[in-house]
Amino acid sequence: MSKQNAYSGVGNEAVLKQTGRGWDAWFTLLDEGGAVDLEHPAIVKLVGEAGVASGWWQQQITVAYELARGKRVAHQKTGGFEISKSKTVNVPAALLYEAVADERRREGWMPGHPVHVRKATPEKSMRVTWTDERTSLDIYFYAKGRGKSQIVVNHTKLADPDEAEQKKAFWSDALTELKKYLETS
Repeated sequence: MSKQNAYSGVGNEAVLKQTGRGWDAWFTLLDEGGAVDLEHPAIVKLVGEAGVASGWWQQQITVAYELARGKRVAHQKTGGFEISKSKTVNVPAALLYEAVADERRREGWMPGHPVHVRKATPEKSMRVTWTDERTSLDIYFYAKGRGKSQIVVNHTKLADPDEAEQKKAFWSDALTELKKYLETS
């Protein structure tokens, strides 16, 4: 990824098309507005005052600016650090959900990680307290056509960038195991 779009995953052309400015122009404008010394909400307000009505774009530009100026690091959110991993599996969403929700089935692909399910909407989502009883999971299930579905795991409240990278690798491996478990059963 080039420097112009390395901060948010959104290309320079896309931000230019949607907001009228590319990344360099936004960073210059925010620097001139004193954003380097402002907290996140005040930077969002500056972006809005510069003509961006969309809350989503206000957040994208603000986070990209904070990353570019070292005010935030990758995976950092207000409540700590957060990562997200997803996997598409060749089974219906109901089977995918069951493999995660059912403790016995979960042991088949992710042994040794008991969790506490706080809230669940069958075949849609789960809120989970992770094994460490400190961090949380938001898990989403999406039907992707006949006999195919996707799982998205957001692991939140992580302590630091190292833990975020460790959990990203963990979930990459775990979701690969889940796919094998379901597609070979």
